[in-house]
Amino acid sequence: MVDFRNGASSGGAGIGGIGGIGITGGTGNMGGRGADDDTARLAQGPYQLALGTLLQQGRYRVERILGKGGMGHVYLVRDEHFPGTQSLRSLKEMIPRLNDMQASMSNFTREAMVLESLRHYHIPRVYDSFKEARRAYLVLEYIEGQDLEQLLEHSPSLLDPDLVTSWILQLCEIVAYLHNHNPPIIFRDLKPSNVILTPRNEIFLIDFGIAKVFLPEDMQTNIGTQGYAAPEAYERKAESRSDIYSLGAMAHHLLTKSDPRFQQPFSFYERPPRALNPAVTPALEAIVMKCLEQKKENRYQTIGELRRALEAASGQGAIMSTTHIRQNGRTGNTRTGPWGTGPVPTNTNLFGGASKIRWQFETEEEVRATPTVANGVVYIGSYDHNLYALDAHTGTFLWKFDTEGGICGQPALWRNLVIIGSEDFNVYGIEAATGKEVWRYRAWHHVRSSPRIYDDRLYIGSDDGHMHAIDPRTGRHLWRYRTFREVQSSAAFANGTVFFGSGDEYIYGVDAITGERKWNHRTQGPVISSPAVVDGYVYFGSYDFAVYALETKSGWLAWREMTEKFIISSPLIYQDKLYIGSTDKHLHCLERRTGSPLWKYPAGGQVNSNPAIADGHVYFGCVDGALYCVDAVTGKLRWRHATRDMITGSPVVADGLVYIGSTDGSLYALDATT
Repeated sequence: MVDFRNGASSGGAGIGGIGGIGITGGTGNMGGRGADDDTARLAQGPYQLALGTLLQQGRYRVERILGKGGMGHVYLVRDEHFPGTQSLRSLKEMIPRLNDMQASMSNFTREAMVLESLRHYHIPRVYDSFKEARRAYLVLEYIEGQDLEQLLEHSPSLLDPDLVTSWILQLCEIVAYLHNHNPPIIFRDLKPSNVILTPRNEIFLIDFGIAKVFLPEDMQTNIGTQGYAAPEAYERKAESRSDIYSLGAMAHHLLTKSDPRFQQPFSFYERPPRALNPAVTPALEAIVMKCLEQKKENRYQTIGELRRALEAASGQGAIMSTTHIRQNGRTGNTRTGPWGTGPVPTNTNLFGGASKIRWQFETEEEVRATPTVANGVVYIGSYDHNLYALDAHTGTFLWKFDTEGGICGQPALWRNLVIIGSEDFNVYGIEAATGKEVWRYRAWHHVRSSPRIYDDRLYIGSDDGHMHAIDPRTGRHLWRYRTFREVQSSAAFANGTVFFGSGDEYIYGVDAITGERKWNHRTQGPVISSPAVVDGYVYFGSYDFAVYALETKSGWLAWREMTEKFIISSPLIYQDKLYIGSTDKHLHCLERRTGSPLWKYPAGGQVNSNPAIADGHVYFGCVDGALYCVDAVTGKLRWRHATRDMITGSPVVADGLVYIGSTDGSLYALDATT
């Protein structure tokens, strides 16, 4: 059934795409049903699908319109093949123009091919693609949020330069991934309407309609959007430095509210940021204006250069590794990966000498997960979709288990099983000795929470908004408790109660046997942090910048201590001290009973990692790429070891070694005391 209604279309698409829409990624074929004569006129007019329309043989139901553009609409649809409320997708439509049919379909095919080749957390994936009623469609992951153009328009005042800098830094990571793709991908249409900001302040890059694999000899057809496009793009010669110009134009617009589309092209020098927004620092203004140099030779030459300049201007310092560097299969003292190639700083060891890597194991994608070590084996998940089992002492490969999605949780061990969740919506029970699947449990969305086992019951959260209780013997459902947003917090347990946080801003206490709610406590932000329970109190952090202590029986607030930014890290309790990281770039140490601050250690970036402790030392990772070891009593640095990229997972200490994963794709085993 296809139902059409005449609808008004609006502009704002830029050259070659639909702007301002949150979309996603996956794979599919381009086959579909042919159109009849009644729908042939759709190529000539701005017709939109009616709410309730079913597409692809009844699979996708139109819920509402997310946006409109020059080539079609973007709809929120429900995938009827999946039950529950978490089956929402974005459906991007392309209605080819009769006078430009070949070029329109070429752009559609290019976007599908580009997105299918990408695997990055902040780039939505394609789930399906098809043609129906002379229209082409991409089915994409639905990204909830607001595009930066909308946010800027609705902001009553100028945006905070620190906030804008954090967004541009996130974009640098995404664009670096594209530029380091083999072959490189040039986005060519960076602008605020193509960037989605989620409620968790995460940036997603959307609309790859004119992104293209970079072949220098090619003559290109689409140049981007006037005002954001670099001068060389108008000569059909866009390349990586053209994206740097567009990032500068976007930063200028966000900082000043001066829309470059309505100004004379290439006139940014007439409107320096500080003249319109005095809160912009001279250093930040200099960075933006260097990006906007008309001659590409005068700009930053790589995204890595731009990123490091922004970090320096905002007080962050990039740290990269000096050992076991992978560069086309070779090793050496050069930096590779998303931030380019160049000399690297040395690691810091206050006892003398360099931090010693016992071994390093490389996967094929980012390692954002936390390892589990038991019985001489380390288990670690990767965004290459595999769970690995390695010899804990040598790093020797034992086996791997393949899923269909990224793995970012920490495995749990139960009897002869290792249990892990995946972004392919499944929880797996795997034979620990052989890596063979014993059972799988299907959730309704990504599983990014870590499994926890208490009293022979398995508890794990999902982005489907539920905490799931599962029988670990069979993988069968026991109960599920529904919240109103994704559950990425991992469960804690005490006295028959399971505790966990949700993106709906609540922490819950739920009966471990029945799944009935005992209490819930609301914070002022999503709760991604996994709680810790000690002596009748449950401790956790929140996106509202605070660390909480609640009574386990009632959920009543015992104390609340603020940090300067939101908290993803989970607390570690040891000898009446609470250790927790914050995106304010510090590891905080608090008095557990009162919440009084004892000390905080300044790292080089956000501390999203959960701390670990052994022999009087606290270990934690940082998005500056380093693993830190600090004294548990004084907070003084003992040593740090730098990897080639961010550390978002958490360390585990066992038998004198500390294990840590990095988004450079490796798992490291370091001597804990060196």
